[in-house]
Amino acid sequence: MLATLFWFLLFPVVAVTLAYRRESLKRSTLVMGGLLLAYTLLGNAGGFWLSLLWLLFLGLLLLNFEDFRRTTISRRLLAFYRQILPPMSDTEREALEAGTVWWEGDLFSGAPDWEKLYQMPAPRLTREEQAFLDGPTETLCRMLDDWQITHELADMPPEVWAYIRQEKFFAMIIPKRYGGLEFSALAQSCVLRKLASRSLVVASTVGVPNSLGPGELLLHYGTEEQKDHYLPRLAAGDEIPCFALTSPRVGSDATAITDTGVVCRGEYEGREIIGIRLNWDKRYITLAPIATVLGLAFKLYDPDHLMGDRDAYGITAGLVPTRLPGVTIGRRHFPLNIPFQNGPTQGRDVFVPLDAIIGGPERAGEGWKMLVQQLSVGRGITLPSNAVGCGKAAVYASGAYARIRRQFGLPVGKFHGVGEVLARMAGRTYIMTAAADVTIGAIDAGEKPAVPAAILKYHNTEMGRAIANDAMDVQGGKGIMLGPKNYLGRNYQGMPIAITVEGANILTRGLIIFGQGAIRCHPYVLKEMEAAGAEGEAGLRAFDRALFGHLGYAVGNAARSLVMALTQARYVMAPTRDGTRRYYQHISRYSASFALAADVAMLTLGGALKRKELLSARLGDVLSAIYLASMVLKHHVNQGSPEEDLPIVEWACRSLLYDAQEQLHGLLRNLPNRWASALLRLFVFPRGRSYSAPSDELGLQIAELIMRPCDSRERLCEGIYQAVEPNNPLGLLQEALELTESVKPLERKVFNARRDGLFESEDTPSQINEAERKGILTADEAAQLRSFDAKVMALIDVDDFAAAELAVRKTAATPGAARAPVKKPQAKKKAGKKKASKKRVVKKPVVAKRATEPVEKQGD
Repeated sequence: MLATLFWFLLFPVVAVTLAYRRESLKRSTLVMGGLLLAYTLLGNAGGFWLSLLWLLFLGLLLLNFEDFRRTTISRRLLAFYRQILPPMSDTEREALEAGTVWWEGDLFSGAPDWEKLYQMPAPRLTREEQAFLDGPTETLCRMLDDWQITHELADMPPEVWAYIRQEKFFAMIIPKRYGGLEFSALAQSCVLRKLASRSLVVASTVGVPNSLGPGELLLHYGTEEQKDHYLPRLAAGDEIPCFALTSPRVGSDATAITDTGVVCRGEYEGREIIGIRLNWDKRYITLAPIATVLGLAFKLYDPDHLMGDRDAYGITAGLVPTRLPGVTIGRRHFPLNIPFQNGPTQGRDVFVPLDAIIGGPERAGEGWKMLVQQLSVGRGITLPSNAVGCGKAAVYASGAYARIRRQFGLPVGKFHGVGEVLARMAGRTYIMTAAADVTIGAIDAGEKPAVPAAILKYHNTEMGRAIANDAMDVQGGKGIMLGPKNYLGRNYQGMPIAITVEGANILTRGLIIFGQGAIRCHPYVLKEMEAAGAEGEAGLRAFDRALFGHLGYAVGNAARSLVMALTQARYVMAPTRDGTRRYYQHISRYSASFALAADVAMLTLGGALKRKELLSARLGDVLSAIYLASMVLKHHVNQGSPEEDLPIVEWACRSLLYDAQEQLHGLLRNLPNRWASALLRLFVFPRGRSYSAPSDELGLQIAELIMRPCDSRERLCEGIYQAVEPNNPLGLLQEALELTESVKPLERKVFNARRDGLFESEDTPSQINEAERKGILTADEAAQLRSFDAKVMALIDVDDFAAAELAVRKTAATPGAARAPVKKPQAKKKAGKKKASKKRVVKKPVVAKRATEPVEKQGD
């Protein structure tokens, strides 16, 4: 009996081991054949069981013969697959082909190669880049008064515009041969973080020309003539660029834009040429109100075949000087009290030459491809970096405020409810920073990680919004009273803006992260789709290889998920043996479970998964969670694995992995095929959901770290504007925080005297005076306490105004002063109309209601 039990346990154990190790079909057949032969010779099973095992082995053996496999299995499955395969448009294919596959491909495999990530060099700034951060970026931050920018002017003052142009902040991505700075992606990110910690208006203004826009598109696709003409002017700030994509009627569906260009004959600069007559209506375009060159996405048509033999070319990207007749700019949107230059633009019968197409006429119809290729990088830099800067500033301020602000005789941060919030803020800021730094390091190494860029855009902006909310909770009335003393309000107002752009976050979560990743990162799905599109025997052979590779991959992930779930992944290889080892192991476990769940969802739902956005979103959340946890671990290594940061690392990883567990559970609860869901649960959660969120004790540990001056606090908030000066609350809060340690013994003396009933007065200044008179404090000690108390009261003070002061000032600066001028109305307009138009620009507040006609309308 025991011998029989031994053999019947041995067979599944060996089979699972082979699948777990992902042994080849040939090797697995040899091993199972040898085991079956040994059982036949040495075992004592009855004839039925032995016959059944040999029959199963024969089927396994036949799968090793490709001709038999293709004829009997693959050919039939290929015909069925072609019937159920959803059609794919050219724009969808171009989106899928955008960028490269990096670490997310390892996570999709179910068996991440940790050494690959562990050995990747840490990103570093060059001396020149560091000097720019320490010099011009610091100087620019020192010049900024965010209340003046957001309330009084609704724009940056002229001297700030001039300094940005002078120091080439708009030219970070432009090569030096064209007069630019040629900075790395890391340097761009660091500059934006520091600026965002000071002013979102400035960070947004600087970020856009260095992100998706004319400069970026020209660098990658422009003709040499276009580069030589525009890039030096963009670098010098003589041209102000914008890129117009979003149309009012189509929103995020960029492929359905209604803006058109028709190839025709027309007059340009005094001569008749073949060109393009453009008509467009765009909105939400940053820098459009002051742009001198407009990047434009439009659909190109050639009904008279003046350019070629095609009637329509599709989405095309072009460059339009805003001085041309028919261009309308100048009106502004007002996005949630963050008045960066953003507005609509229209064009009516604007005629441009064919070489206005970026890359020349041969690039006609390639606009969508250009955009998605560059978004595969740009999504991972500008908005995620701004969120990091805001998050760091919020943690830096909130940690100090929670220590110096007292309620009920204690710093407010000592209350556990506040400590929980501080820990959450710190943990999320660490996740955002890690994700940005490591992913941007990969970009600088040559990757164009489209899926990670979407993960960063979605999760960094969402975590940034959550941190802004938490900072408000910690600082209460101080946070909500707007005025020059408020250092939280504008970032709190501005975070939803980042949620909506470069792909609204609901769209990014529901469609892009998993929708793109499932095909792009899966080791076999794209190969199967390509094989299905090929004809003849070559297509069948390719499909057969992909299909059986996919089957082996799925069986391997099922075995890996089951074994790691049963053993809590304790025996999985990890690159470290310190306190982070278990998190590497758990990520490996959830990687296998995610890969298996993704295959089951795609198998049972097919093309319908594309419409089941909530299921797709949950799968995307699991991929995001294990990706972000990987970035946390790599960031910790890049910083030298400081032991004192382990509480924050643990909080971050535990939060992310717990979220991965819960999202997998949500997927299983909502998968339409209940039989598939039940079977999948057996492989994913054979012991139930056993992973726990961070403990309360861990959170309070982290709160203590960020409420006192220490290396962990400085590492977490590194890179923001910290100068100690009257106009920088962050620096002043840090100064007060550092003083708390030196005045703590003096505060204790006053507290003991008050407890002993030695004071007649109730308020702190009077008690300090009494303590000095009664010899409890020396004169120097009393002066030290008075100075500290005055600093604290100044920091917790809030603004108040006379009623008239709250109105927008009537002398607000003309938008975009001290930079390239907004285009004036054409000379053919009547003088009276010119005068009226000028009057409206100067006298009306920037945020005034719309006039009947746009101020800067051109070419009527």
